Amino acid sequence: MEPSVKFINKKFPHLDVRSSTQHLGPVHKDKGDIARVLGPFYHSFLDVLEFRDHVYELLNTIDASQCFFDIHVNYDFTKSYLDLVVTYVSLVLLLARTEDRRLLIGMYHCAHEMSHGTSDPSFARLGQMVLEYDHPLKKLTEEFGPHTKAVTSALLSLHFLFARRNQGAEQWRSDQLLSLLGTAGTMLSPASSDTMACEYLSLEVMERWILMGFLVCPGALGSSPQCLELWRLALQGSLYITLLRDEALQVHKVTEELLSSLKGYGKRVADLKECKEHAVAHSGSLHRGRRVYLRGAVRELEVLLEDQPGLLGPKALFVFMALSFCRDEVSWLVRHAEHVTKTKTPEDFADSHVAELLFLMEQLRSLVRRQVRVLQRYHVQYLARFDALVLSEVIQNLSVCPEEESIILSSFVSSLSALSVKEVDDKEQFDFTPLRLDWFRLQAYTSVAKASLPLGSNPDVGRVMNLIVFHTKLLDSLEDLLAEASDLSDLCFYPRPMEKMFVATMEEPSMLRYSIAFPLLCSHFSRCVHPMCPEEYPHLKAIALGLCNKFLEEMARQASACVMDACAEQHNLSEQLLPKHCASTVSKARNKKTLKQPAKKGEPERDKPGTESQRKDRTLTTNMDKLHLTLAELSLSLNHVPNFTVFEHTVTPAEYLSSHLETRFTKAIVAMAGYSQATQEVARPSEVLVGLSAYMTFIQSLGQFVGLDTGRIIRSVLLQQTQPRDAAGEQTLTTIYTNWYLEALLRQASTGAIILAPALQAFTTVPQEGEPPFSAAEFSDVSEMRALAELIGPYGMKFLSDNLMWHVGSQVTELKKLVNENMDTLVQLRSSSCKPEQMAALLPRLTSAENVLKRMIIIGEILSFRAMAQQGLREVFSHHCPFLMGPIECLTEVVTPDTDIQVTLSIFELASAAGIPCEVDPALVNVLAGNKPDGSSLEEDYKVACLLLVFVAVSLPLLASDPASIYNTEVDGYNNNIHCLAKAIIHVSAALFTVHNKNIETHLKEFLLLASISLLQLGQETDKLRARNRDSISLLMQLIVAESSFLTVDMLETCFPYVLLRNAYREVCRENLLSRVPSH
Repeated sequence: MEPSVKFINKKFPHLDVRSSTQHLGPVHKDKGDIARVLGPFYHSFLDVLEFRDHVYELLNTIDASQCFFDIHVNYDFTKSYLDLVVTYVSLVLLLARTEDRRLLIGMYHCAHEMSHGTSDPSFARLGQMVLEYDHPLKKLTEEFGPHTKAVTSALLSLHFLFARRNQGAEQWRSDQLLSLLGTAGTMLSPASSDTMACEYLSLEVMERWILMGFLVCPGALGSSPQCLELWRLALQGSLYITLLRDEALQVHKVTEELLSSLKGYGKRVADLKECKEHAVAHSGSLHRGRRVYLRGAVRELEVLLEDQPGLLGPKALFVFMALSFCRDEVSWLVRHAEHVTKTKTPEDFADSHVAELLFLMEQLRSLVRRQVRVLQRYHVQYLARFDALVLSEVIQNLSVCPEEESIILSSFVSSLSALSVKEVDDKEQFDFTPLRLDWFRLQAYTSVAKASLPLGSNPDVGRVMNLIVFHTKLLDSLEDLLAEASDLSDLCFYPRPMEKMFVATMEEPSMLRYSIAFPLLCSHFSRCVHPMCPEEYPHLKAIALGLCNKFLEEMARQASACVMDACAEQHNLSEQLLPKHCASTVSKARNKKTLKQPAKKGEPERDKPGTESQRKDRTLTTNMDKLHLTLAELSLSLNHVPNFTVFEHTVTPAEYLSSHLETRFTKAIVAMAGYSQATQEVARPSEVLVGLSAYMTFIQSLGQFVGLDTGRIIRSVLLQQTQPRDAAGEQTLTTIYTNWYLEALLRQASTGAIILAPALQAFTTVPQEGEPPFSAAEFSDVSEMRALAELIGPYGMKFLSDNLMWHVGSQVTELKKLVNENMDTLVQLRSSSCKPEQMAALLPRLTSAENVLKRMIIIGEILSFRAMAQQGLREVFSHHCPFLMGPIECLTEVVTPDTDIQVTLSIFELASAAGIPCEVDPALVNVLAGNKPDGSSLEEDYKVACLLLVFVAVSLPLLASDPASIYNTEVDGYNNNIHCLAKAIIHVSAALFTVHNKNIETHLKEFLLLASISLLQLGQETDKLRARNRDSISLLMQLIVAESSFLTVDMLETCFPYVLLRNAYREVCRENLLSRVPSH
């Protein structure tokens, strides 16, 4: 394809398709695709050609008619003429900037001729136009030579207006521009002008008219000093002017190149260079001063009108002037920030305070929309009682008024006189479009030479009608008027300067409250879409939504970071109040009366909680002061509007903050736990709960700043913490504490480093070498279990319970394997329960008895921890939902042995979820029911369950030989955790026989009998080492009975005399007392 491209570029527009087949072979191959793809481009160029023809015709007609132009009189006619000239010039310059225009047109022409056998009829003229505009300015000066007089006359009418509008901030300040307070006595007088629309006419538009007008009509510069003065003034204000959207013209450079190529313009080139130097040196500071003035003046205007909206009626013009001035300055700043890359004064093209200007514009626009009824009521009366009378008087004073013009003007008077306030009160829709169209036609008709009613000779008609047009627009075209005065949609094409200005705003603390202006600005961008170019819609929509999202995300990020920093400060303060930090204070208080000890070096005096609130000088700001200030400013911004629309998308700023807060709050909670999988370090649940309360308290206080549903945020985050994973898939407190209690605390308990202390209702660390790096009691006592239940809630406790039960199930599976290995021996032992000699003979044949006991102890430890966690859950649940806990407890009490097993399990499952202990643990039943060995029948599994109890019962005497099997009265348990056997035996047997739907009590009685026989045989043991802790082991029988609701002391008495238990208790207590007596 490359040879074809080179050929087309070289031969354009003289392309002989038939004789150039060897060069255009690739084009012929893909002619269909080429014609389809390049068709829209080709027809766009044809549209330019057609537009040029119409412009030629219209300009020639205007010249032939010798039209009169004066922006102050026939405003609409003059403005439309100058817009036509500038639009045409801009189009030609953009055409010349289009790269590969020859290639696009030429390749389409070749593909079209190859497909249809003939060339497009417009190709020859189109090719000629493209060649003519290779040097567009030279061609344009030739084209506009005949039109110089008309263009010059239109531009000269701008002289006074442009000079008055193009002033510095000092002059504005001395004139008290836009100030209502400067002339307080005339505050209620209507703001009026002979040049109404000119007052809010964009200065940037006038600059474009002047500079581009004289660019194509340079001969006018030497014909009139006023033209030269106007041109020089315009050149001093800007370095770049807009062609279209982000396409800009470096006006000094382009004008210099053109004038240098023309003869006799040496002086103008010198003037141009002088103006350029002035613009480079002073334009930046000129516009910076204007922006500073406008911020103060518009802020004052907005505050006054917000407080007294009735002033909008007489002072409506001030609002549109303010909007227009602000729009011009913002547009100038963005345009030059994008295109001026090298400058000695970069501060002139950057403004960290521009957000305030944008914000004030939004405020004025919003105010006008809200007070539309005020404007309508005032100006309906103004039109009917003043404008109509003035126009009637002007008509009567006309020296000549032809019939047609008289009819039109009289119809204007009658239409305006008929207006009444009732139409506003009845909310009728006004439509003055026909009146304004008639006036536009009348302007054109009366602006030609030899008109019956020459408008140039009767300027009062034009001035009065311009006033009327403005007032009618306030009634029926308010949105169009606002767009005309303050539309900033072109900033959609300047994303980089916008982002830079936003970043500068976010770095300026005093501007944070105005930062919402940038997202609101994105709602203007939908005005960029043109009905003739619908394919742009998705692209512009993506830009607008992307920018809006980026701005709000950054605002929400900073606000949420500020919130989290403040929360962290509050957390630190609350942490100072923890009991563990008061030891030194208590110690000092107790030793007050003793001699003062000299302070040790390296130990700084620790401040007491509360000292951070003591301040001698209010000017000294703390970190919390700064955070509160920043948060208040950002909250003002995010809470400025509840929502707004960007390309049919409703945007809610506060939701961005809500989303960021949820994410950061979630991470902060997990960080508070301080979990390290490598070292198994974690914070105590009670400490995390204190920190969480501090965070929640501050987040709840956010309601004072911003319209956030803080309750929803907290509920959402805390609910996620009750699940194994949060919304982002990260681990939660539930996962952290479940893993820690299983991997750290319970694993250490299984090794004997930690024991269960029923007297303390906690696990406690055994003081010995190699003990865990944490105190078990600090993580497992009653307060910690309550805190854990508060943190992870019922869902989290269920997840913890399910994990604990999974470990129990795996232990039971291993126990069943051990039972199967000893099946025959256990069957014989079970049948020989009344034959002690035979049992004694069979016992040595059992293998892995110690393993069975060890696994049962582990199960007991897990179940004991779960019972403690459930108790914590019950207390918390009772505190939070007392009226729900009562019915659940009542429901549990109505369960009887005769109740259907499924109903019983459903009730127990409900009770277990609330932390209420049950006779049969439903979670354990579910786990054991799902752990049936593959291939085994229900009968076999039931037999294994029965024999498991036999195995445990006959293995109990082995515990007596363990030196650690000593009952410790201080902890109300054993130093090797064998007291956990009671819970394991009772709960596992209850669950197993519930699975098989068998009588639990019967099987537990059988267990009691076998265990009693086995333990009674210890009394006949001749080996003292094997029976040395017989008394301590005997107490297990009492613990088993106490644990079960199915067994009673009377049942125990039938097989194990209570006198033995009493003697055992006495002996154990005596030994414990003797062990604590110091030796002499």
